[in-house]
Amino acid sequence: MMASLVGNLGQPLLFLLAFGVGLGQKIDTIEGFTYLQFIAPGLTASAVMYSAAFETTYGSFTRLSTQNTFEGILMTPVTVEEVAIGEIVWGALKGLLSGGVMIVTMPLFGLWPSPWVVLLLPLLFITGVLFASLGLIMTATARNYEFFNYFISLVITPLFLFSGIFFSLSTLSAGSRFFLQVLPLTPMVTLSRMFCYGDFSGNVWGRILLITIFAGGATLFGTVLLRRRLIK
Repeated sequence: MMASLVGNLGQPLLFLLAFGVGLGQKIDTIEGFTYLQFIAPGLTASAVMYSAAFETTYGSFTRLSTQNTFEGILMTPVTVEEVAIGEIVWGALKGLLSGGVMIVTMPLFGLWPSPWVVLLLPLLFITGVLFASLGLIMTATARNYEFFNYFISLVITPLFLFSGIFFSLSTLSAGSRFFLQVLPLTPMVTLSRMFCYGDFSGNVWGRILLITIFAGGATLFGTVLLRRRLIK
């Protein structure tokens, strides 16, 4: 677990160091924040995404296909739905842990989150549920580890780059802004900034509802697909 945690945290922390501390010295303020302040909350959300998604792709696929752990569990009174929920919750908890570590390390970079950041933790867990569920969907359809390259390259990486972590979406055209704002990670990036700095000038409840709907739908879909995979 420690190895996977360090691996999933490595990229957000390195981006925070290289872009926030390094490049940030050459960039003017964005939406009233220094560049380091601007990207740190978004990188916290991305750490949750990476940890949760990786746990229910590579980790869950190993338990499903290589170790046959799921088949052994299903020999007990445990149902497929309970297995799926267990995988999703475990992935979400690992995501929450990664997000929490990012928050704790912020003062090392001179960033002091608002007391409101405590209320961010449940939202990070919901985000973890969302991406753990997306990972489980991939696992339920994968035949080998190479299949996850599509998920990482075509879903996770674009979300990391275009969900408003590194640039303000307000600078884009209305059409582009609308499209990017409904991406699964974007609402959480915005909420993370709000709760980190106590600035609630946007639509807080709408974004929370959107993330919750995404998470609920992905959980249901992932559970259905895992049942089809296991029950033949």
